[in-house]
Amino acid sequence: MEEAKKEPQAPLFEQLKDYAEIKLKLAKYQAIDSGSTIFASVIADVVVAISALLAFIFASFTLAFYLAEVFQSDWKGFGCTALIYLLIAIIFKFNKGGFERPIANAIVKKFFKNKQQNDVPAN
Repeated sequence: MEEAKKEPQAPLFEQLKDYAEIKLKLAKYQAIDSGSTIFASVIADVVVAISALLAFIFASFTLAFYLAEVFQSDWKGFGCTALIYLLIAIIFKFNKGGFERPIANAIVKKFFKNKQQNDVPAN
């Protein structure tokens, strides 16, 4: 009679063991999916940032050469371009808080958007 009671426990134990293994695999796959999504997003953002930086640099040279032609002096054209960037830097320095908050909010929103997309179960 004791053997009859032990028999149902063995399949239950096996099922719990299988369930734990499946949950562990699922957690591992979700972590890999989340990590790969964030990594891909970071790579895409880096490519965009590098492209924007190169466009900015070439636009700066274009502006400097244009102003050099207008002033008929290379040093005046490049100097005016440098003064424009100095003015922009000063504006950013004194309004630092106004620029930090929106950037931080955008980063947090992007992170949680990626996280929420990974947390939604597939139907």
